[in-house]
Formats: sequence, C-alpha cells, structure tokens
Amino acid sequence: MSEKLLEKYSGAVPRYTSYPTAPHFHEGVSCGIYAQWLGKLGDSDNLSLYLHIPYCDRLCWFCACHTKHTLKYEPIASYLTSLKLEIAAVGQRISRNARVTAVHFGGGSPTMLKPEDMIDLMDCLRAAFNFAENAEISVEMDPNDLDEPRYDALAAIGMTRASLGVQDFDPKVQKTINRIQTFEQTRSVVEAVRARGVRSVNCDILYGLPYQSLDTLAETVRSIISLDPDRIALFGYAHVPWMKKHQTMIPDEALPDIVERYRQMTLAGDMLVAAGYEAIGIDHFAKPVDSLAVACSNGDLKRNFQGYTDDCATALIGLGASSIGKLPQGYVQNMPATGEYQRMAETDGLCVVRGIELSDDDRARAWVIERIMCDFAFDFAELEREFGRDPSGIIAEAKLFAAQNSDGIAQIKGQVFSLTEAGKPFARTVAAVFDSYLSTGKGRHSVAV
Repeated sequence: MSEKLLEKYSGAVPRYTSYPTAPHFHEGVSCGIYAQWLGKLGDSDNLSLYLHIPYCDRLCWFCACHTKHTLKYEPIASYLTSLKLEIAAVGQRISRNARVTAVHFGGGSPTMLKPEDMIDLMDCLRAAFNFAENAEISVEMDPNDLDEPRYDALAAIGMTRASLGVQDFDPKVQKTINRIQTFEQTRSVVEAVRARGVRSVNCDILYGLPYQSLDTLAETVRSIISLDPDRIALFGYAHVPWMKKHQTMIPDEALPDIVERYRQMTLAGDMLVAAGYEAIGIDHFAKPVDSLAVACSNGDLKRNFQGYTDDCATALIGLGASSIGKLPQGYVQNMPATGEYQRMAETDGLCVVRGIELSDDDRARAWVIERIMCDFAFDFAELEREFGRDPSGIIAEAKLFAAQNSDGIAQIKGQVFSLTEAGKPFARTVAAVFDSYLSTGKGRHSVAV
C-alpha cells in the first residue's frame, strides 16, 4: 500500500456503528416519543438489551467510553437502584410477548458489580421482560475486578459470552495507557469462565497505541491466539483528546503515524487469518464455526454500537446513562450525566434526551452503509427491492464515485458496487460517500485506518 494512498483515504470519518451517526441526534426525540415507539413493538418482535454500567475502578487513558472513575461502591449501588427503575418503566411499555434474545452488559466495568447485585440486576430484567430460552448473555470483563464469587455470579445469570479487553500485553504500552493487565491474569479469566460452561470468549486487541511496535503487537497477537478465543476484535486506537480529556495523558509523539498504523493492522490481521480465523468486516475475526462467521458467509452480518453482530432483533433497547437504543422508527439516547440520569429515572422511569427519527432516505443510506461496512459491496437490484427504484439517487452516486475514482478502490460489475482488495481498508471512507449528514460538519472523528 502506497503512503500516498494511505494519506488520501485515511482521513477522519465516522465508524458507522449507526446511520445517521450520534452527532446528528437532536432533542426533538423525547421520552414521550420514545414511549410511543416502545408501545408499537408487537408480540412477534425480538429484543436485544444493552445495559451500561458507567463506572471503573481505574481510568484507562486510551478509553473513549462514557465512564467515570470511583473507588467507592456507594455511587454504583445508587446507580443500580435508578437503573432498575428504568428497566421496569421500559418493560411496562413493551408487549409482554416480545422476546429478549440477547443481553449485553457494557461499561465501564460491569464486573465491578458485587455478585449479589449482578444476580439481582438479572432478576430485575427477567421480571420486566420475556426472555427467550436460548438468549445470549454477554458481559464485558476486567480481569482486575474478578474473583471466585463474581465468576459464580456470572455463571448464575447465565452468561454465554465473555468479552475481555486486552489491548496489548507489552509493559511499556500498558503503563502509558494506564491499563496494567498481565497475560497470566487474562488466561486465568478465560480458564475460569470456560470451567463454568461459557461457550464463547471474545478478546479485543488495539493497534495504533503509544510505543507499540510491530514486534510487540505480534507478541500480543501470538499470546491471544494461544488462548483460543472464539472471536477477536482488532480495533485501531481512536485518539480523540478533544472529546476525552484523559487521552491528553497519552503523548502524541509516542503514537504511530498512519503508515505504521496500517502496517500494524495488516500484520495482526494476517496473523489471525493464518491461525485459522476468518476476517469479518473491517476489524473482527472469528472461528469458521462461530455464529458471526456463519452470518458473514450467509450475508446476514449486522453492525451496531457494539460493532459487528449476528443479532437480528427488531429493536435494541439501551438501558442506563448514555445508552443508545435503536427501534424501527429511529434512534434514542439516554441522558449521559449519571446524576441527571438518576433524577429522570426516579421521576418518570424513561431517560431519553435526544435521538433521531429515520426518514426514507436515512433508511436507504443506512442499508447501503451497513452493507459496505459488512460486505464491502451492495447490489443495486437489492437496494431497489428494499427501498424503491434508485432511492434519492444513491445508485447514481455510486456510479459517479466508481467512475471518478482513479485509484482503483471501488468498482461496478453488473449491478454490484464493490470495494476492491486495495479499497477494503478504506471501507469507512467509502461509506462516508453515501453519508448525507457528513457535510454539515457536526462531530469530529478518528482516522479511518
């Protein structure tokens, strides 16, 4: 890959875990509108729940999540009381016959919860919603939080997938990002959850970190492969200090340039494929028998705020401060500030402060962008079947981009617009071609590679 090409197509663009993206949400979508949308979910709808625990007992300097540092449990206990009020309020507004097929506990650090609180929170969810018998329960885990009682509690709530953020095992990199976590700690978590019947383990790796080199990254990847995880996410570090002030603790001069980031991404990806994992979209890898790989091969791969998924639920219900949900009508986001979130939960139960209702054009463009991010291609005929003939000139835009692009990153064959092998690393940049909101200038984004 030439340096010139990398510089040309690696500009700052959204990650496209939604469309329209979050900077374009607005206050016109209120709790009242959200209540109406919830009420329209029917008996046959499947639900996916995301619960946000916005607390950590250490603040990792690379992190861009909505979270806060605390060494006391009292704020967490108080937050859980409010979270259960929201759970009850949302559950009351949804048909009892709608089934929960997936739950994801994210953070922050959900494993900071006391064992009895983990179990109590799941009991609250099961009381408020109708769970499918085979519902997937995934939990983001910090090895530094875990002990035997917590492992037992995670087993008791029915956890089916453990998700471990590794980032990098190199001591210098870990010190610089304030994320001390040894390989031995990580291995002990994998062994403990598997001993309790968890059938799927996911590990996250980051490239583009300060002081990271090809050699140190390769050693981290080899260590992860030795754990035999079912899925691996290979994310590029998003340096956004204007949005997350703690990232100013990371020295800019220690970060790799775009060429080195690309080399790191390529090295790690090649190692994972050589180890038998299948590449999924731009940054995920999975064993061939994993449901994510199966969905990818069947053309059923989806993308949401957790990244790539095989979750086909009708609605994603976000619960907790800052959580984002997606319903057939559009997106909603809860109040990010925990104190104000708790006040809203205690007052009315619902905590939405902004969102966006989807137009017909939004839906068509969202479909195109998702297919580019998932399949690196989209079919004109399928687009027309889904949304009508040439919706909003999208096909014309695709043809114009392919015709004018002299670098060979995209092409049209028959009725299919696709990225070439040279273009696949720039899927986010190509997806941005179809983003009608991007030119408004709202939001700043991380680099595309």
